[in-house]
Amino acid sequence: MDNNDREFKNRIIELADRAYKEGRYIYTNFLNPSEISKVHELKKELSHVGFCCFGGMELSERAVVCFGNEELFGYEPYFPITVIKIEPRMKKFAEVLSHRDILGALMNQGIERDTMGDILIKDNVAYVFILDTMADYIIENITSVRHTPVKTSVCENPEELKNLSPETKQMDLIVSSNRCDAIISKIYNLSREQAIVLFREGKVFIDGRESTGNARPIKEGEIVSVRGYGKFRFIREGGTTKKERLYISIEKYV
Repeated sequence: MDNNDREFKNRIIELADRAYKEGRYIYTNFLNPSEISKVHELKKELSHVGFCCFGGMELSERAVVCFGNEELFGYEPYFPITVIKIEPRMKKFAEVLSHRDILGALMNQGIERDTMGDILIKDNVAYVFILDTMADYIIENITSVRHTPVKTSVCENPEELKNLSPETKQMDLIVSSNRCDAIISKIYNLSREQAIVLFREGKVFIDGRESTGNARPIKEGEIVSVRGYGKFRFIREGGTTKKERLYISIEKYV
């Protein structure tokens, strides 16, 4: 374990102990998938207080970790997350805005990355999951993205947020085995060697936890995220071909 990992894990344990001693929920800032995976590795050390993760919606990649639980404290946690909506003032003349454009505009205002969660874009409107404490600052300071004037507000429409859920398509595939690297190479049209490199680089996560075992079989219902490529849910195995290859069904997020 390097010094950065050690410092991070010590900080997590410190926050958990503080929640237990003070009898109240304690929250992190937004953590990236690799950091969230490191928190899960500390499950035993955190068992006295418990924890849960939430990024604002199902399948969020970046999430806030909450230390504590309802049984211990007697009330449910409230995650300090606000959704900010950034949309062009004149859609007809607006540039096409990307994730990078939105992130750049925010960080150019001195906003730290760990105060922001996922950034989702639909119909050239951006939805940014942020810590509550940053909402007013962003609304006051984000008036343009690239050369496009924008209006910034808190998104409070539940139906609008429901429409942000990722679209999926079911795929039926034939693979050599149920090994994780075999399935990833098939879905993303990679060689087995290229898939193995993704594991070595820490880019594969199964149900939010970093996976280092490329030969690990995937179980029904597990969600596999491959950074730089996308994510999919493993639905089922469906028997074998005459050449002993495996039929599988997956749900790919698009």
